[in-house]
Amino acid sequence: MASPALGSVASDEKANRSALRERHALAARPKLILASGSPRRLALLQQAGIEPDMLSPIEADETPLKSEAPRSLAKRLANLKAEMALENLKRSGDDENSFILSADTVVAVGRRILPKAEMLDEASYCLRLLSGRSHKVFTGVTLVTPKGAFRQRLVETRVRFKKLSNDEFESYLASGEWRGKAGGYAIQGIAGVFIVKLIGSYTNVVGLPLYETTSLLQGEGYPMHFNWVTQNG
Repeated sequence: MASPALGSVASDEKANRSALRERHALAARPKLILASGSPRRLALLQQAGIEPDMLSPIEADETPLKSEAPRSLAKRLANLKAEMALENLKRSGDDENSFILSADTVVAVGRRILPKAEMLDEASYCLRLLSGRSHKVFTGVTLVTPKGAFRQRLVETRVRFKKLSNDEFESYLASGEWRGKAGGYAIQGIAGVFIVKLIGSYTNVVGLPLYETTSLLQGEGYPMHFNWVTQNG
């Protein structure tokens, strides 16, 4: 019969080998850089069990070009943010074995692009346009692979707002929830009660279409299930 001491040594060796394998897996795993400062996009990735290794918020000029269509703007800005993040990583020397993920969300009524509301009058303008109407939400998602290849998806969701009463209108403006939101509302917040109908991806309206994003990551070889195992192992 093996002594308790020998059993303890064997157990320790097994634990050490397991820890070593985990360290090797971590070292070999590619990094994921989220080129966004949006807490909503980060929370959505975390909901999918994906934890970015670095946040790299990008300040880009989001002014639409003359006669630019909403879907074209979302695609262009997502690519622009990815390009800027890649340049930043190259300058810092952190671009090796890294994926870069960027996104841009655009809300439009017809071809009219709504602003990302920062001021009360912008939010008021958005709500008046949205009230009682259908609108579209476009999100461009760009992924830069470790080899420097650019991959992109564009996701469209159709949303219909109820006709807002004066009290709903004024109270929502007073809530301040609209601040910093494309189209002047947050579907995951109070404004969720305004939604009569939604066709397409809900997470797209929040700011990052999860199905398309995770499919893009997985298709390019990012080990998106890695944290599923380590978080619950």
